[in-house]
Amino acid sequence: MSKTRRTTVAVIFGGRSVEHDVSIVTGHQVMKAFAPERYEVIPVYISRDGRWFTGEALAELESFKDDDILNRDDARACLLSPDTRYHGLIIDPLAGRFRKSERRRIDVAFPALHGTHGEDGSIQGLFELADIPYVGCATLDSALTNDKIMTKSVLRQAGIPVLDDLWFTRDNWLDGPDAVIEELLAKFEFPLFVKPATLGSSIGIGRADSEALLRASIDIAANFDSRVLVEPAMAGGIEINCSVLGFGAQYQASTLEQPISWDEFLSYEDKYLRGGEGMKSAERLVPAPISADLTARVKATSIAAFKAVNGRGIARIDYFALPDQNELYLNEINTMPGSLAFYLWREDGYTAADLVDKLVELAHQAHAEKRRNTYDYQTNLVAAASQRGIKGGKGVK
Repeated sequence: MSKTRRTTVAVIFGGRSVEHDVSIVTGHQVMKAFAPERYEVIPVYISRDGRWFTGEALAELESFKDDDILNRDDARACLLSPDTRYHGLIIDPLAGRFRKSERRRIDVAFPALHGTHGEDGSIQGLFELADIPYVGCATLDSALTNDKIMTKSVLRQAGIPVLDDLWFTRDNWLDGPDAVIEELLAKFEFPLFVKPATLGSSIGIGRADSEALLRASIDIAANFDSRVLVEPAMAGGIEINCSVLGFGAQYQASTLEQPISWDEFLSYEDKYLRGGEGMKSAERLVPAPISADLTARVKATSIAAFKAVNGRGIARIDYFALPDQNELYLNEINTMPGSLAFYLWREDGYTAADLVDKLVELAHQAHAEKRRNTYDYQTNLVAAASQRGIKGGKGVK
């Protein structure tokens, strides 16, 4: 009796992003969650400058304390081919005469990537070209939710409450900073939050309580993105987070949390450095100490918002709330949350192994749904065009 073949999962982490280090932690948490008797896990590390590597050494978080890890023999260059014939990795793609390239077929890709080039639709497009099932939102959904300005526009159309805002380009700021400040102060009162249009993990975000701080925060945010978003702070408000899991018509919302920050907002240091284990180590109250009515409203709004952006897989959706006034505003949708929000789903009876199982299952469901589409539509257009010639082309007579 033959053994059932294990599912081969490529967990991709690192990336050309300012959230590179966060992604390394998430990637290793994901790899450890897979049951080895059911899955063969292939670590795929993308360096800060965009080079791809695989090898057993990359499966150990301790290895990344060594800056020379990519010079080791067990860290081998690789690439994910967009050619559907390969359906996976090409290892040592530039191998010479005495060392052959290898092909490594994968069943599903798990991008444990955050921010630019990973959570913004870039790598999802590569998976689509390669026709490989993958965990998480599709190309358009990822690009949309990675952009705070576009996300708010879509959510407003769907009737989801979001804070008022004003956005402008880096060129607007560099060409006329006084005009930008004047427009902001005519619309809002301090304090204000300044954010790059993309990125996560609180990188580039600043709170401004004065014009001097506002100018400094905009300078910082404009280094991370070509567009900057400014929103009013909610005096007396709290943060509430909820995770959503699902695809198609089936979605579920997790237990809620209230993050606790040492400062006015949850900074990168609060999230990742104080406890040393990623988001699950940050200070939080789980479940969030809010009313049953507000809890139900957050869960319903989270599912509605994820559907509005055509989300699939998993997300963590963050809110600002004023419980006494029963006010709730969606802040952002994170389509690859740090630690996969394991700590929230644990409260609902999921183990880490259960969660990655479910995400792989959803990836296969989404891929099967995509394959129901028709992509091969043959006509006699080329033959007809070749007979009569193509008019209007350069050099065609």
